[in-house]
Amino acid sequence: MTLPIVFGIIVLAFMGTPLYAIIGLVALLSFHQADIDAAAIFIELYRVASAPTLIAIPLFTFAGFVLADGKTPQRLTRLSRAFLGGMPGGIPLVVLVACAFFTAFTGASGVTIIALGGLLYPLMIQERYGEKFSLGLMTSSGSLGLLFPPSLPLILYAIVAQVNVDQLFLAGIVPGSLMIAIIGAYSIVRSRTFHIHSRPFDGTEARAALREAAWEIPLPFVILFGIYGGIFTITEAAAVTVVYVVFIQGIMHRELHPFRDLPRLMRDSMVLVGSIIIILGTAMGFTNYLIDEQVPMKILEIMKIHIEDRLTFLMLLNVFLLIVGCMMDIFSAIIVVVPLVLPIAQSFGVDMIHLGIIFLTNLEIGYSTPPVGINLFIASSRFEEPVVKLYRATLPFLGLRLAGLFLITYLPSLSLYLVHVLNR
Repeated sequence: MTLPIVFGIIVLAFMGTPLYAIIGLVALLSFHQADIDAAAIFIELYRVASAPTLIAIPLFTFAGFVLADGKTPQRLTRLSRAFLGGMPGGIPLVVLVACAFFTAFTGASGVTIIALGGLLYPLMIQERYGEKFSLGLMTSSGSLGLLFPPSLPLILYAIVAQVNVDQLFLAGIVPGSLMIAIIGAYSIVRSRTFHIHSRPFDGTEARAALREAAWEIPLPFVILFGIYGGIFTITEAAAVTVVYVVFIQGIMHRELHPFRDLPRLMRDSMVLVGSIIIILGTAMGFTNYLIDEQVPMKILEIMKIHIEDRLTFLMLLNVFLLIVGCMMDIFSAIIVVVPLVLPIAQSFGVDMIHLGIIFLTNLEIGYSTPPVGINLFIASSRFEEPVVKLYRATLPFLGLRLAGLFLITYLPSLSLYLVHVLNR
Protein backbone atom coordinates (compact mmCIF):
# COMPACT_ATOMS: atom_id res chain seq x y z
CA MET A 1 0.00 0.00 0.00
CA THR A 2 1.17 3.51 -0.74
CA LEU A 3 2.13 5.93 2.02
CA PRO A 4 -0.95 8.21 1.54
CA ILE A 5 -3.27 5.20 1.93
CA VAL A 6 -1.48 4.06 5.09
CA PHE A 7 -1.66 7.61 6.48
CA GLY A 8 -5.37 7.79 5.64
CA ILE A 9 -6.06 4.51 7.50
CA ILE A 10 -4.17 5.79 10.56
CA VAL A 11 -6.22 9.01 10.50
CA LEU A 12 -9.46 6.98 10.31
CA ALA A 13 -8.35 4.92 13.31
CA PHE A 14 -7.63 8.03 15.39
CA MET A 15 -10.99 9.49 14.37
CA GLY A 16 -12.69 6.58 16.12
CA THR A 17 -13.59 4.43 13.12
CA PRO A 18 -14.71 0.99 14.39
CA LEU A 19 -11.94 -1.60 14.51
CA TYR A 20 -13.75 -4.03 12.19
CA ALA A 21 -13.96 -1.32 9.52
CA ILE A 22 -10.23 -0.60 9.79
CA ILE A 23 -9.29 -4.29 9.61
CA GLY A 24 -11.72 -4.91 6.77
CA LEU A 25 -10.37 -1.94 4.79
CA VAL A 26 -6.77 -3.07 5.28
CA ALA A 27 -7.72 -6.62 4.24
CA LEU A 28 -9.56 -5.46 1.10
CA LEU A 29 -6.70 -3.19 0.02
CA SER A 30 -4.14 -5.91 0.70
CA PHE A 31 -6.06 -8.51 -1.30
CA HIS A 32 -6.54 -6.03 -4.13
CA GLN A 33 -2.83 -5.25 -4.22
CA ALA A 34 -2.01 -8.97 -4.31
CA ASP A 35 -4.62 -9.63 -7.05
CA ILE A 36 -6.59 -11.95 -4.77
CA ASP A 37 -10.38 -12.06 -4.95
CA ALA A 38 -11.83 -10.06 -2.05
CA ALA A 39 -14.46 -12.77 -1.61
CA ALA A 40 -11.87 -14.56 0.51
CA ILE A 41 -12.78 -12.24 3.40
CA PHE A 42 -16.47 -13.10 3.21
CA ILE A 43 -15.71 -16.81 2.87
CA GLU A 44 -13.71 -16.57 6.09
CA LEU A 45 -16.54 -14.68 7.78
CA TYR A 46 -18.95 -17.46 6.78
CA ARG A 47 -16.54 -20.14 8.04
CA VAL A 48 -16.22 -18.42 11.41
CA ALA A 49 -19.97 -17.87 11.71
CA SER A 50 -20.63 -21.57 11.02
CA ALA A 51 -18.30 -22.77 13.81
CA PRO A 52 -20.47 -24.79 16.28
CA THR A 53 -18.73 -23.37 19.37
CA LEU A 54 -19.47 -19.79 18.30
CA ILE A 55 -23.12 -20.19 19.32
CA ALA A 56 -21.99 -20.33 22.96
CA ILE A 57 -20.76 -16.73 22.86
CA PRO A 58 -24.13 -14.95 22.35
CA LEU A 59 -25.85 -17.32 24.77
CA PHE A 60 -23.34 -16.84 27.63
CA THR A 61 -23.24 -13.09 26.91
CA PHE A 62 -27.01 -12.83 27.21
CA ALA A 63 -26.96 -14.86 30.43
CA GLY A 64 -24.37 -12.49 31.89
CA PHE A 65 -26.47 -9.45 31.00
CA VAL A 66 -29.52 -11.01 32.66
CA LEU A 67 -27.56 -11.64 35.87
CA ALA A 68 -26.14 -8.12 35.86
CA ASP A 69 -29.58 -6.55 35.36
CA GLY A 70 -31.08 -8.06 38.50
CA LYS A 71 -29.95 -8.12 42.12
CA THR A 72 -27.46 -10.96 41.70
CA PRO A 73 -24.52 -8.64 42.58
CA GLN A 74 -26.17 -7.77 45.90
CA ARG A 75 -26.89 -11.41 46.71
CA LEU A 76 -23.33 -12.50 45.87
CA THR A 77 -21.93 -9.68 48.00
CA ARG A 78 -24.10 -10.61 50.97
CA LEU A 79 -23.23 -14.31 50.64
CA SER A 80 -19.49 -13.67 50.40
CA ARG A 81 -19.56 -11.26 53.31
CA ALA A 82 -21.50 -13.70 55.49
CA PHE A 83 -18.90 -16.45 55.07
CA LEU A 84 -15.69 -14.48 54.54
CA GLY A 85 -16.31 -11.15 56.25
CA GLY A 86 -15.31 -12.41 59.69
CA MET A 87 -11.87 -13.63 58.56
CA PRO A 88 -8.72 -11.47 58.71
CA GLY A 89 -8.85 -9.43 55.52
CA GLY A 90 -12.37 -10.78 55.03
CA ILE A 91 -13.88 -7.83 53.14
CA PRO A 92 -11.10 -7.79 50.50
CA LEU A 93 -11.68 -11.54 50.08
CA VAL A 94 -15.38 -10.76 49.57
CA VAL A 95 -14.37 -8.31 46.82
CA LEU A 96 -12.11 -10.86 45.12
CA VAL A 97 -14.61 -13.73 45.17
CA ALA A 98 -17.64 -11.65 44.16
CA CYS A 99 -15.78 -9.93 41.31
CA ALA A 100 -14.29 -13.19 40.01
CA PHE A 101 -17.68 -14.91 39.95
CA PHE A 102 -19.38 -11.97 38.29
CA THR A 103 -16.68 -11.37 35.64
CA ALA A 104 -16.62 -15.06 34.72
CA PHE A 105 -20.26 -14.83 33.66
CA THR A 106 -20.38 -11.34 32.17
CA GLY A 107 -17.00 -11.64 30.39
CA ALA A 108 -16.47 -7.89 30.77
CA SER A 109 -14.42 -6.48 33.63
CA GLY A 110 -15.78 -2.96 33.16
CA VAL A 111 -19.29 -4.23 33.83
CA THR A 112 -18.05 -5.78 37.08
CA ILE A 113 -16.55 -2.50 38.30
CA ILE A 114 -19.75 -0.63 37.47
CA ALA A 115 -22.14 -3.24 38.90
CA LEU A 116 -20.23 -4.18 42.06
CA GLY A 117 -18.26 -0.99 42.67
CA GLY A 118 -21.20 0.83 44.18
CA LEU A 119 -21.69 -2.04 46.66
CA LEU A 120 -18.17 -3.09 47.57
CA TYR A 121 -16.19 0.15 47.56
CA PRO A 122 -18.41 1.87 50.18
CA LEU A 123 -18.32 -1.37 52.19
CA MET A 124 -14.51 -1.30 52.30
CA ILE A 125 -14.45 2.37 53.29
CA GLN A 126 -17.09 1.68 55.97
CA GLU A 127 -14.91 -1.12 57.37
CA ARG A 128 -11.99 1.39 57.58
CA TYR A 129 -9.82 0.01 54.81
CA GLY A 130 -7.71 2.79 53.33
CA GLU A 131 -9.09 4.69 50.36
CA LYS A 132 -6.00 4.03 48.24
CA PHE A 133 -6.04 0.31 49.04
CA SER A 134 -9.79 0.06 48.35
CA LEU A 135 -9.53 1.84 45.00
CA GLY A 136 -6.60 -0.33 43.92
CA LEU A 137 -8.30 -3.56 44.94
CA MET A 138 -11.60 -2.74 43.22
CA THR A 139 -9.91 -1.63 40.01
CA SER A 140 -7.63 -4.68 39.88
CA SER A 141 -10.34 -7.17 40.82
CA GLY A 142 -12.58 -6.17 37.92
CA SER A 143 -10.80 -8.52 35.51
CA LEU A 144 -9.89 -11.38 37.85
CA GLY A 145 -12.60 -13.77 36.65
CA LEU A 146 -11.57 -13.86 32.99
CA LEU A 147 -9.68 -17.15 33.48
CA PHE A 148 -12.67 -18.97 34.98
CA PRO A 149 -15.31 -20.77 32.88
CA PRO A 150 -17.53 -19.83 31.15
CA SER A 151 -15.56 -16.64 30.43
CA LEU A 152 -16.17 -15.36 26.89
CA PRO A 153 -12.45 -14.66 26.21
CA LEU A 154 -11.71 -18.35 26.89
CA ILE A 155 -14.31 -19.40 24.33
CA LEU A 156 -13.10 -16.85 21.79
CA TYR A 157 -9.46 -17.92 22.16
CA ALA A 158 -10.51 -21.55 21.66
CA ILE A 159 -12.27 -20.62 18.41
CA VAL A 160 -9.42 -18.51 17.03
CA ALA A 161 -6.64 -20.90 18.09
CA GLN A 162 -8.73 -23.99 17.24
CA VAL A 163 -8.13 -25.70 20.57
CA ASN A 164 -10.50 -27.71 22.76
CA VAL A 165 -12.60 -25.27 24.78
CA ASP A 166 -13.32 -27.89 27.45
CA GLN A 167 -9.59 -28.26 28.10
CA LEU A 168 -9.16 -24.49 28.13
CA PHE A 169 -11.90 -24.17 30.76
CA LEU A 170 -10.03 -26.60 32.99
CA ALA A 171 -6.67 -24.94 32.33
CA GLY A 172 -7.84 -21.58 33.66
CA ILE A 173 -9.05 -22.78 37.07
CA VAL A 174 -5.69 -23.16 38.85
CA PRO A 175 -4.04 -19.99 37.41
CA GLY A 176 -7.17 -17.97 38.15
CA SER A 177 -7.26 -19.30 41.71
CA LEU A 178 -3.55 -18.53 42.07
CA MET A 179 -4.14 -14.89 41.17
CA ILE A 180 -6.92 -14.62 43.76
CA ALA A 181 -4.73 -16.34 46.38
CA ILE A 182 -1.80 -13.96 45.82
CA ILE A 183 -3.91 -10.81 46.11
CA GLY A 184 -5.90 -12.35 48.97
CA ALA A 185 -2.72 -13.07 50.96
CA TYR A 186 -1.53 -9.50 50.42
CA SER A 187 -4.91 -8.17 51.52
CA ILE A 188 -4.81 -10.19 54.72
CA VAL A 189 -1.36 -8.80 55.54
CA ARG A 190 -2.44 -5.24 54.74
CA SER A 191 -5.58 -5.55 56.86
CA ARG A 192 -3.35 -5.72 59.93
CA THR A 193 -1.90 -2.29 59.12
CA PHE A 194 -5.43 -0.88 59.07
CA HIS A 195 -6.14 -2.45 62.47
CA ILE A 196 -9.27 -4.15 61.17
CA HIS A 197 -10.96 -6.24 63.83
CA SER A 198 -12.55 -9.45 62.64
CA ARG A 199 -16.12 -10.09 63.61
CA PRO A 200 -17.51 -13.40 64.89
CA PHE A 201 -19.27 -15.65 62.42
CA ASP A 202 -23.01 -14.97 62.36
CA GLY A 203 -24.82 -18.23 61.65
CA THR A 204 -28.20 -16.57 61.26
CA GLU A 205 -26.91 -14.13 58.62
CA ALA A 206 -25.05 -16.92 56.82
CA ARG A 207 -28.19 -19.04 56.57
CA ALA A 208 -30.22 -16.06 55.35
CA ALA A 209 -27.58 -15.24 52.71
CA LEU A 210 -27.52 -18.88 51.60
CA ARG A 211 -31.29 -18.95 51.21
CA GLU A 212 -31.27 -15.68 49.26
CA ALA A 213 -28.52 -16.83 46.84
CA ALA A 214 -29.63 -20.47 46.75
CA TRP A 215 -30.47 -20.29 43.05
CA GLU A 216 -27.22 -18.59 41.95
CA ILE A 217 -24.84 -20.88 43.87
CA PRO A 218 -25.39 -24.04 41.73
CA LEU A 219 -24.86 -22.21 38.41
CA PRO A 220 -21.09 -22.71 37.90
CA PHE A 221 -21.31 -26.30 39.17
CA VAL A 222 -24.14 -27.12 36.78
CA ILE A 223 -22.02 -25.88 33.87
CA LEU A 224 -18.78 -27.62 34.89
CA PHE A 225 -20.32 -30.96 35.92
CA GLY A 226 -22.56 -30.95 32.87
CA ILE A 227 -19.65 -30.42 30.46
CA TYR A 228 -17.09 -32.71 32.08
CA GLY A 229 -19.66 -35.31 33.04
CA GLY A 230 -20.53 -35.69 29.37
CA ILE A 231 -24.11 -34.56 29.90
CA PHE A 232 -23.95 -31.70 27.39
CA THR A 233 -21.54 -29.85 25.12
CA ILE A 234 -20.28 -26.29 25.65
CA THR A 235 -23.01 -24.96 23.33
CA GLU A 236 -25.70 -26.90 25.13
CA ALA A 237 -24.26 -25.68 28.44
CA ALA A 238 -24.70 -22.09 27.23
CA ALA A 239 -28.34 -22.79 26.31
CA VAL A 240 -28.96 -24.41 29.71
CA THR A 241 -27.39 -21.37 31.40
CA VAL A 242 -29.72 -18.97 29.58
CA VAL A 243 -32.82 -20.96 30.50
CA TYR A 244 -31.62 -21.24 34.11
CA VAL A 245 -30.84 -17.54 34.66
CA VAL A 246 -34.07 -16.41 32.98
CA PHE A 247 -35.97 -18.86 35.21
CA ILE A 248 -34.36 -17.69 38.47
CA GLN A 249 -34.48 -13.99 37.60
CA GLY A 250 -37.95 -13.98 36.07
CA ILE A 251 -39.83 -16.57 38.12
CA MET A 252 -37.98 -17.23 41.39
CA HIS A 253 -36.76 -13.68 42.15
CA ARG A 254 -39.32 -11.83 39.97
CA GLU A 255 -36.69 -9.25 38.97
CA LEU A 256 -37.09 -9.75 35.23
CA HIS A 257 -40.16 -8.69 33.27
CA PRO A 258 -40.30 -10.97 30.20
CA PHE A 259 -41.92 -8.49 27.81
CA ARG A 260 -40.16 -5.32 28.99
CA ASP A 261 -36.67 -6.49 29.99
CA LEU A 262 -35.85 -9.48 27.79
CA PRO A 263 -35.97 -7.60 24.45
CA ARG A 264 -33.79 -4.81 25.90
CA LEU A 265 -31.22 -7.25 27.30
CA MET A 266 -31.17 -9.23 24.05
CA ARG A 267 -30.51 -6.05 22.09
CA ASP A 268 -27.78 -4.80 24.41
CA SER A 269 -25.96 -8.13 24.60
CA MET A 270 -26.14 -8.74 20.85
CA VAL A 271 -24.53 -5.37 20.14
CA LEU A 272 -21.44 -6.67 21.94
CA VAL A 273 -21.63 -10.07 20.25
CA GLY A 274 -22.16 -8.56 16.81
CA SER A 275 -19.05 -6.42 17.11
CA ILE A 276 -17.02 -9.47 18.18
CA ILE A 277 -18.19 -11.60 15.25
CA ILE A 278 -17.62 -8.86 12.67
CA ILE A 279 -14.11 -8.19 13.98
CA LEU A 280 -13.47 -11.95 14.06
CA GLY A 281 -14.49 -12.43 10.43
CA THR A 282 -12.56 -9.49 9.00
CA ALA A 283 -9.50 -10.22 11.14
CA MET A 284 -9.40 -13.88 10.12
CA GLY A 285 -9.67 -12.85 6.47
CA PHE A 286 -6.75 -10.46 6.88
CA THR A 287 -4.82 -13.14 8.76
CA ASN A 288 -5.18 -15.45 5.76
CA TYR A 289 -3.55 -12.76 3.63
CA LEU A 290 -0.68 -12.43 6.11
CA ILE A 291 -0.20 -16.19 6.10
CA ASP A 292 -0.22 -16.26 2.28
CA GLU A 293 2.47 -13.58 2.35
CA GLN A 294 4.36 -15.67 4.97
CA VAL A 295 4.46 -12.72 7.40
CA PRO A 296 4.49 -14.94 10.54
CA MET A 297 7.32 -17.00 9.06
CA LYS A 298 9.35 -13.87 8.34
CA ILE A 299 8.79 -12.63 11.89
CA LEU A 300 9.83 -16.05 13.17
CA GLU A 301 13.04 -15.97 11.16
CA ILE A 302 13.91 -12.54 12.60
CA MET A 303 13.10 -13.68 16.14
CA LYS A 304 15.22 -16.80 15.85
CA ILE A 305 18.23 -14.65 15.05
CA HIS A 306 17.87 -12.82 18.39
CA ILE A 307 16.00 -15.39 20.52
CA GLU A 308 17.51 -18.79 21.13
CA ASP A 309 15.26 -20.40 23.75
CA ARG A 310 11.62 -20.66 24.79
CA LEU A 311 12.06 -18.83 28.11
CA THR A 312 13.34 -15.68 26.42
CA PHE A 313 10.52 -15.87 23.88
CA LEU A 314 7.92 -16.11 26.64
CA MET A 315 9.44 -13.16 28.47
CA LEU A 316 9.28 -10.96 25.36
CA LEU A 317 5.79 -12.26 24.60
CA ASN A 318 4.60 -11.14 28.05
CA VAL A 319 5.96 -7.64 27.52
CA PHE A 320 4.31 -7.42 24.11
CA LEU A 321 0.95 -8.72 25.37
CA LEU A 322 0.89 -6.36 28.35
CA ILE A 323 1.24 -3.47 25.92
CA VAL A 324 -1.50 -4.95 23.72
CA GLY A 325 -3.73 -5.39 26.78
CA CYS A 326 -3.41 -1.68 27.56
CA MET A 327 -4.15 -0.52 24.03
CA MET A 328 -6.91 -2.91 22.88
CA ASP A 329 -9.98 -4.51 24.39
CA ILE A 330 -9.54 -8.20 25.12
CA PHE A 331 -11.83 -9.45 22.34
CA SER A 332 -10.09 -7.45 19.61
CA ALA A 333 -6.66 -8.44 20.95
CA ILE A 334 -7.51 -12.14 20.83
CA ILE A 335 -8.88 -11.94 17.33
CA VAL A 336 -6.08 -9.83 15.85
CA VAL A 337 -2.97 -11.01 17.71
CA VAL A 338 -3.50 -14.74 18.38
CA PRO A 339 -3.24 -15.88 14.73
CA LEU A 340 0.12 -14.07 14.41
CA VAL A 341 1.54 -15.41 17.67
CA LEU A 342 0.41 -19.04 17.28
CA PRO A 343 2.93 -20.28 14.67
CA ILE A 344 5.79 -18.51 16.44
CA ALA A 345 4.85 -20.01 19.81
CA GLN A 346 4.50 -23.47 18.25
CA SER A 347 8.02 -23.23 16.82
CA PHE A 348 9.34 -22.71 20.36
CA GLY A 349 7.39 -25.71 21.66
CA VAL A 350 4.79 -23.79 23.68
CA ASP A 351 1.61 -25.77 24.36
CA MET A 352 -1.40 -24.05 22.79
CA ILE A 353 -3.54 -24.45 25.91
CA HIS A 354 -0.76 -23.01 28.07
CA LEU A 355 -0.30 -20.19 25.56
CA GLY A 356 -4.00 -19.34 25.87
CA ILE A 357 -3.74 -18.95 29.65
CA ILE A 358 -0.58 -16.82 29.29
CA PHE A 359 -2.32 -14.72 26.65
CA LEU A 360 -5.47 -14.10 28.69
CA THR A 361 -3.53 -13.47 31.92
CA ASN A 362 -1.55 -10.74 30.19
CA LEU A 363 -4.65 -9.13 28.74
CA GLU A 364 -6.39 -9.40 32.12
CA ILE A 365 -3.50 -7.52 33.74
CA GLY A 366 -3.32 -5.03 30.87
CA TYR A 367 -6.85 -3.86 31.70
CA SER A 368 -5.53 -2.12 34.83
CA THR A 369 -1.97 -1.31 33.72
CA PRO A 370 -1.06 2.42 33.62
CA PRO A 371 -1.21 4.66 31.72
CA VAL A 372 -4.03 3.59 29.40
CA GLY A 373 -5.57 0.42 30.87
CA ILE A 374 -9.31 0.71 30.24
CA ASN A 375 -10.32 -0.31 33.79
CA LEU A 376 -8.41 2.67 35.20
CA PHE A 377 -10.68 5.05 33.31
CA ILE A 378 -13.85 3.08 34.10
CA ALA A 379 -12.96 3.08 37.80
CA SER A 380 -12.06 6.76 37.65
CA SER A 381 -15.53 7.51 36.30
CA ARG A 382 -17.33 5.08 38.64
CA PHE A 383 -15.66 6.28 41.86
CA GLU A 384 -15.27 9.92 40.72
CA GLU A 385 -11.53 9.98 41.37
CA PRO A 386 -8.68 11.36 39.21
CA VAL A 387 -7.18 8.67 37.01
CA VAL A 388 -3.69 9.57 38.28
CA LYS A 389 -4.86 8.55 41.75
CA LEU A 390 -5.89 5.19 40.30
CA TYR A 391 -2.40 4.79 38.82
CA ARG A 392 -0.83 4.98 42.28
CA ALA A 393 -3.51 2.83 43.90
CA THR A 394 -3.14 -0.08 41.46
CA LEU A 395 0.68 -0.29 41.41
CA PRO A 396 1.04 -2.74 44.37
CA PHE A 397 -1.61 -5.00 42.86
CA LEU A 398 0.04 -4.75 39.45
CA GLY A 399 3.29 -5.99 40.98
CA LEU A 400 1.50 -8.94 42.62
CA ARG A 401 -0.24 -9.91 39.41
CA LEU A 402 3.00 -9.72 37.46
CA ALA A 403 4.48 -12.14 40.00
CA GLY A 404 1.52 -14.44 39.36
CA LEU A 405 2.03 -14.06 35.61
CA PHE A 406 5.69 -15.10 36.04
CA LEU A 407 4.62 -18.30 37.81
CA ILE A 408 1.90 -19.07 35.25
CA THR A 409 4.31 -18.48 32.36
CA TYR A 410 7.24 -20.56 33.59
CA LEU A 411 5.31 -23.31 35.41
CA PRO A 412 3.16 -24.84 32.63
CA SER A 413 1.89 -27.48 35.05
CA LEU A 414 -0.27 -24.81 36.72
CA SER A 415 -2.28 -24.59 33.50
CA LEU A 416 -1.97 -28.15 32.25
CA TYR A 417 -2.25 -30.32 35.39
CA LEU A 418 -6.06 -30.55 35.41
CA VAL A 419 -6.07 -31.06 31.64
CA HIS A 420 -3.67 -34.01 31.96
CA VAL A 421 -5.72 -35.45 34.82
CA LEU A 422 -8.88 -35.29 32.69
CA ASN A 423 -7.10 -36.90 29.74
CA ARG A 424 -5.91 -39.77 31.92
